Amino acid sequence: MVQYLNVTSRSRNELIDITGRVDELVQSSGISRGICHLFSLHTTAAVTVNESADPAVRRDIAAFLSRMIPADAAFAHDEGNSDAHVKTTLVGPSEALIIEGGKLLLGTWQAIYFCEFDGPRSRKVAVKIVRDL
Repeated sequence: MVQYLNVTSRSRNELIDITGRVDELVQSSGISRGICHLFSLHTTAAVTVNESADPAVRRDIAAFLSRMIPADAAFAHDEGNSDAHVKTTLVGPSEALIIEGGKLLLGTWQAIYFCEFDGPRSRKVAVKIVRDL
């Protein structure tokens, strides 16, 4: 069964920590060993895993991507969000995370981030939790 997380962004480029919400779904599933698949249902938003200890890391990632792929670059796609499409392609729309002992297997400093590149918007992340055979 696929479940959905609703995510609301407040700015054009933003990394939003969704770790707690994903972990709640994993724990409520009752699955002790398996895989948790996350998939952004948008072409201008992505999902990634990165450091959670220092919030500056999130800001640095968003700022660096914006410098590397500026919104005002010469793109053929003229809706004004071509930079968001490119950023999403680089970061990727999905993650597969291991479930062990009924919890997400993440490193000490790791968190799951929804990456908004065309906000502010209301978005959805599909979550599929699969039990080991």
